[in-house]
Amino acid sequence: MRITLQVWRQDGPQDGGGMRDYVLDDVSEDMSFLEMLDVLNEDLIGRGEEPVAFDSDCREGICGSCGLVINGRAHGPEVTTTCQLHMRSFHDGDVISVEPWRADAFPVIKDLVVDRSAFDRIIQAGGYVSVNTGAAPDAHATPVPKDDADKSFASATCIGCGACVAACPNASGMLFMGAKVTHLGLLPQGQPERDARVVKMVNQHDHEGFGGCTNIGECAAACPKEIPLDVISRLNKDLRTAMRHGH
Repeated sequence: MRITLQVWRQDGPQDGGGMRDYVLDDVSEDMSFLEMLDVLNEDLIGRGEEPVAFDSDCREGICGSCGLVINGRAHGPEVTTTCQLHMRSFHDGDVISVEPWRADAFPVIKDLVVDRSAFDRIIQAGGYVSVNTGAAPDAHATPVPKDDADKSFASATCIGCGACVAACPNASGMLFMGAKVTHLGLLPQGQPERDARVVKMVNQHDHEGFGGCTNIGECAAACPKEIPLDVISRLNKDLRTAMRHGH
């Protein structure tokens, strides 16, 4: 396939940045999107030009490093991570725009790379869970209802990629935070710090400059792990409960 790429280039956080056009004449439909960017960078390096900076790590849809806005959509036209998006989702002659996540809380470091350490600070604000140390308890020592266990596990699949923030018109991180609160809030191990955890995480979320949630739902639609929108309702419920308890 012949593909025209419109790629956001930005030398650093203080640079204004802008779109640059590149043409690739021999793109295989079996390439992943990141493999296609690798080919572009090989061409740029061969011409003595600066390669396009982008994040990736496992390239197996697990780590959450590879987020890009492709043709205006977080991770592109498929509900998957960018590294698992393949060029068969596009057509010969297509013009494809590639941009970084757009959010005040995710400042651009260079080109397509953004600083997502705000998510790390939200997790850190949530703190620890209190567990008994020493001998491991029997697996069945603390019964957990099947429905709660399933919902907790589904929430734990969040990889912190930031697609929810990139897709949200308000740049809200509530789906991410709701997934983390739900993951621990449904399990016995998460109960001792449940009230304090949600208050600290919400305060950190707002401090980082994320927007508020207005229940538009773009976050859940873009999430590559299909985290459901109701985790935000659970987060709000936990927050109201914590505030009633004086936190």
